[in-house]
Amino acid sequence: MRVIFLIPFVLIFSGVTGQKVDKKLDVALKKEIAGFNGDIGIYVHHLKKNRMVAINADTVFPTASIVKVPILVGVFDKIASGELKLSQEFIYDTSRLYGGSGLMQFYKDSAKTDLSTMISLMLTYSDNITSIWLQQLSGGGMAINKMMDDLGLKNTKVNSRTEGRLEIWKKYGWGQTTPREMSKLFQLIREGKVIDARHSDKMYRYLKNQFYNGRSLAQFPSTVNTISKTGSVNEARGEVVLVNAPGGDIVFCVLTKNNKDQSWTDSNEAEVLTRKIAALIWNHYEPGHTFKSYPVIE
Repeated sequence: MRVIFLIPFVLIFSGVTGQKVDKKLDVALKKEIAGFNGDIGIYVHHLKKNRMVAINADTVFPTASIVKVPILVGVFDKIASGELKLSQEFIYDTSRLYGGSGLMQFYKDSAKTDLSTMISLMLTYSDNITSIWLQQLSGGGMAINKMMDDLGLKNTKVNSRTEGRLEIWKKYGWGQTTPREMSKLFQLIREGKVIDARHSDKMYRYLKNQFYNGRSLAQFPSTVNTISKTGSVNEARGEVVLVNAPGGDIVFCVLTKNNKDQSWTDSNEAEVLTRKIAALIWNHYEPGHTFKSYPVIE
């Protein structure tokens, strides 16, 4: 297990570093989310200013596909130990067929692939087949959950296909987390503190390339670098983002559950609200780089 810098992280997580609540942003966000037809949690941290907002930030929510970030960490632990290589070849067969998002479901039987492509499919296209496969290759949900525990992320867990978690899987689905913890995981990757700087850097590069870029990412100038991951199921939508803004990095996570609007369109209430939250965060911290997003292209 190559998760390091545990003690500094505990200090960060406990608030010892002197984080201050950004009261103005807190008020604005609470006003924005008033009347949402569901449960919502938000965590925002401006890393340079050390300002934060936490609204239901320690409440547990379903991850949906955001669980693929902990799976990424599990895979890279195996890469760091030499048990896996990015260039390693694998053979897809149709016994792995699984629906939902992604491209591997359209692969021909016996098609060749490699670990790097599988990671890219999991993160860029949120591919479900590669995600399940990579969860297995990483040692399974229990191994990933142990890594999350070691990082201090006690509520961030893989539930699906994980021994002893059947009942909680029925409640939260594939995975669970809190807005604060998932933001912290992104922050640790950004700071090179997951496994080590070299492997964190590579994870960061994979997380840059997002096919699903119509929520928060559409609220920032396209010339600004971001890493992100979305998650969507009928009753829950979520997104975690770290944006390399001109005035300093900003990490935030918006998670929802028990949503009344379960539609699968760009006008879904939770997705529209997530875009508004992202725009509010950007314009609050980057007043000199105000960006008016374009209408959604259908």
